[in-house]
Amino acid sequence: MDYTIKEIALRAGVSKSTVSRVISGKGYISPATREKVEQIIRELQYKPNALARAMVSQRTHNIGVIIYRQEYPIASHPFYGKILDSILTAAEKMNYSVFVSTDREMTHHSADFMLEKRVDGLILISRLKQQLIDYIQNFKVPYLMVNGSTDVEGVFHLVNRDDMGGRMAADYLIGIGHRNVFVLAGPQTHRSHNLRLKGFREGMEKHMNPVSESSIAYLAASTFEEGYKTMKQEWTRFQSGLCTAIFATNDMIALGAMSFLQEQSVRIPEQVGVMGFDGIDYAAMYFPSLTTIRVNIEEMGRQALTLLDKQIRQEPVKAKTIEYEPELIIRQST
Repeated sequence: MDYTIKEIALRAGVSKSTVSRVISGKGYISPATREKVEQIIRELQYKPNALARAMVSQRTHNIGVIIYRQEYPIASHPFYGKILDSILTAAEKMNYSVFVSTDREMTHHSADFMLEKRVDGLILISRLKQQLIDYIQNFKVPYLMVNGSTDVEGVFHLVNRDDMGGRMAADYLIGIGHRNVFVLAGPQTHRSHNLRLKGFREGMEKHMNPVSESSIAYLAASTFEEGYKTMKQEWTRFQSGLCTAIFATNDMIALGAMSFLQEQSVRIPEQVGVMGFDGIDYAAMYFPSLTTIRVNIEEMGRQALTLLDKQIRQEPVKAKTIEYEPELIIRQST
């Protein structure tokens, strides 16, 4: 049998508003009255109707996560999937339900879907167009961005210090003796790939060893397949440049390049060292295992949920931008 707040109030000898305050956790209730109402709720195994609870608290305890990425895979991508797992784990602990949507075209549709669900807040992952940010901003729903940025004032960002990671990669490769490094650069319209390349070039210039344009291949996508295909296309240019190492702006590109090199019977790292960026699980599983710059994906996802919850509760938050320092992980490929 489904019981109502009215029936609980009658059994407890209190008003419906008192029961509502017990359920919502808002407003003063004497300890004795609270215990009495909660005891009856337990006895009746009462489960508050989600819509009714939302009307009382003005919250649905639902949040929306939208991943904006043009290439497949999206939710199963080892980088974005790990962020999503971290968000889901944190949401479970904080009693949030999560709606997840992916959007390859960066349209309004995913945002509209979330807003129709009356989500309390939004986590927007990866690169967004300015017009889409403006659109979401109009609805006055708390939101933040993970692994992306905007010039809109007051927007919360959680980002990796990708330029620093690029400089760390340059320092490391120079430190182990590489001077001619070939770069596989992911889409430069994406913040992360752009900053990683920028930082790497800055790091090489610091060592008086600038990277020429002839030593950079620009990829249309940041996938394993694109890494393999580009390495195959650039093989002659790579060899003519007498390059002894490859730096790729993400791990999937690096692994694709390694796959092609191994087909050419190139010994890694004896003949060519390979280095990636992200620190995905596959990087450690591959053979030889991939040296990489690790991004703290798990903490980024967990803290995104914590920060969004504070926004929803209208609690003060000090930093608008939270930056994560990358970590050098040395493995067999170098």
